[in-house]
Amino acid sequence: MTPIRVMPVAVLSVCVAAGTARAEVEKPKQEEMQQVEIKGSAAKYDARRDDTASKTVVNAEEIQKYGDTSVNDVLKRLPGITIGGAAGRGGGEIRMRGLGAGYTQILINGERAPAGFSIDSLAPDVIERIEVLRAASAEFSTQSIAGTINIVLKKSLKPAQRELKVSYATGSKGTTPSASLQMSDKDGSISYSFGANAWHFEYDRMTPTWENGTNAEGTPNLSRASTWDDHGHGDGFNLSPRINWLLDNGDTLTSQTFFNWNRFASSSHGRTQTEFGAAPDYDRTDNTYSNHNAFGRTDLNWVHKLGDGAKLDLKAAVSEARNSADSLQLAGSRGLPPNLYRTVTSASSEQGFSTQGKFSTPYAFSKAAEGEPEATEHALSMGWDAGVTQRDDVRVQHDADLPGSSPMNSDEGFSAKVTRLALYGQDEWNITPRWSIYTGLRWEGLDTRADGGSIDAVQNRSSVFSPLMQTLFKLPNKKDQLRLALTRTYKAPSTAALIPRKFTSINNSPTDPDRRGNPNLKPELALGLDASFEHYWGDGGLLSASASVRRIENYTHQGLLYEDQRWFSTAINDGRAETRGIELEAKFPARAIIDHAPNLDLRASISRNWSRVDSVPGPDNRLDQQVPLSATLGIDYKTPDGQMSTGSNFSFRNGGLARLSGTQGGYTSVRRDLDVYALWKLDPQNNLRVAVSNLLAQDYTTESLYNDANGSLNRTTVAGGEAQLRVTVETRF
Repeated sequence: MTPIRVMPVAVLSVCVAAGTARAEVEKPKQEEMQQVEIKGSAAKYDARRDDTASKTVVNAEEIQKYGDTSVNDVLKRLPGITIGGAAGRGGGEIRMRGLGAGYTQILINGERAPAGFSIDSLAPDVIERIEVLRAASAEFSTQSIAGTINIVLKKSLKPAQRELKVSYATGSKGTTPSASLQMSDKDGSISYSFGANAWHFEYDRMTPTWENGTNAEGTPNLSRASTWDDHGHGDGFNLSPRINWLLDNGDTLTSQTFFNWNRFASSSHGRTQTEFGAAPDYDRTDNTYSNHNAFGRTDLNWVHKLGDGAKLDLKAAVSEARNSADSLQLAGSRGLPPNLYRTVTSASSEQGFSTQGKFSTPYAFSKAAEGEPEATEHALSMGWDAGVTQRDDVRVQHDADLPGSSPMNSDEGFSAKVTRLALYGQDEWNITPRWSIYTGLRWEGLDTRADGGSIDAVQNRSSVFSPLMQTLFKLPNKKDQLRLALTRTYKAPSTAALIPRKFTSINNSPTDPDRRGNPNLKPELALGLDASFEHYWGDGGLLSASASVRRIENYTHQGLLYEDQRWFSTAINDGRAETRGIELEAKFPARAIIDHAPNLDLRASISRNWSRVDSVPGPDNRLDQQVPLSATLGIDYKTPDGQMSTGSNFSFRNGGLARLSGTQGGYTSVRRDLDVYALWKLDPQNNLRVAVSNLLAQDYTTESLYNDANGSLNRTTVAGGEAQLRVTVETRF
């Protein structure tokens, strides 16, 4: 295991804030002004501490602290969450408990985003809060074996608010200017908000790759080196208008819309030199690629208040997504003219309708202990979540019939319809003022049907019944509490994974195979147990320790097969898997442990994960190349007058070797990210925010390995690291 070299980074993190804080400590003592802070009951509510169903909420202030332009950069700093891929390259997979690939559920306003929509393109400025649920609850889909991250778009409506942000980010490999506008106001019973974000990015980077092979005796028989020169640029914007009506009877009617548009184009050039061994089919490739995608969703939400605290919450939504892409691939070998001229044109459209309804009511009351407010014994909710999605997909591949070529043409289009229905009920029961239990039942059914001219008809039905239980016990000292959760969750195969159409690679090999779907996939089912201890003290101090285990049936992984003289990869169900983990977290103000300390907020976390796949021989037979170890360390400082704040965050993600099957393996290097920021409040209307992300600029290495009785093949790729400076001007008017 690679050791965590955290001390030099920790010192740098502390210096960022402590250098400014020293002025506060050494400042001559002046007459102190007493500050009186009045907090209502709402301010005292802490979802993480008070809710029986465990949930961590990240507020807008934390989300916008570093001036990020991507929600992925926000998530990488949260305890127990890691982002895959190289730092600064975008599109990394979001992982909880070190698991991605559908094990972690990502929601927007409680619903899944459509296929092809990149969460990475979601601007933090449109987000009101991020909810992290480590144990499943009945109200959300239980497609959450690792957990759920629910991104809630802005709902708070502040009267007469206008805010404009202009940002420019630059690094050694690219630039990203962006701008955002947030407005809200109120007129009688009508209030509204409007958010708009726009961005542009450009990059120019070189990515080297090496391929090495040995024969059955272990003697080297292949050595190749490749370079991939990639230039790209893109634009995008999103809009998020919201209107809220307060009706005469106290009901509310809300319309919320979200629209996102992106455009991207790139050109890349690959060159391969073979030192010894067989040369690739093509040692020169030149590609151009362009993509346009748009996604829009609008929903109407009616909340009707009933008697005795009950209410009915109804929502209906329609959505549409469109995506188109064009690529041109030219390839040749050994100094000859190109003999591969391949064009690929694809287009997809997806229309969806969904409806949710929830009836909730409190019933039966009991008096809490003396000096405490009255507590509700039961809070009962029941409801439904249903939807239908229609997807039409066209993909045409055409190879020119050139001398020496072997054209592989295809016209693979399909239409798919996915129907889902979920029914649930849940009850939160305050047995005593210190002990509460949450129970829930959820049934989910999915029906996927697809057909097309080049594929056989597909019909895949699945349903899962999920009993859920969580309990919270607060110890008599009012500082400590225990949590326990028992859950049944699942992971359903995506529509794309079920469609048996084929995607071909240029230089086909065991480490770069063709791909196709499998219509016979079954959902993975998991039984889970979570337990945690939490200690609260002072104003915002927290220490927590948690442990979890998941037992997974119908484990799915990418199988590798050889057919018709070509390698191809397809998903298959293959036995059982198990994952376990522990997580430690601490956050507190320095003044909670040192009197008269500077105004510093400290936080740290560490997560350790283990997993085992029964059908894959060990060692290192980790599930989904699970991240075995991750950690965060952060510090924030604010001056006494509140005019300046600064801080830094260090996040660590371990990698290492993982076996994917008896013949396949993968390796990822350690990733270390150091981010720093400073915010100056120039006057009541204007702020200046400066941040540096990925300050360490470390390279990121991945390897794909294949080994059988005939020998081995190793493909290594290095993504160069890049630090990025970002300056943001914020104006309220």
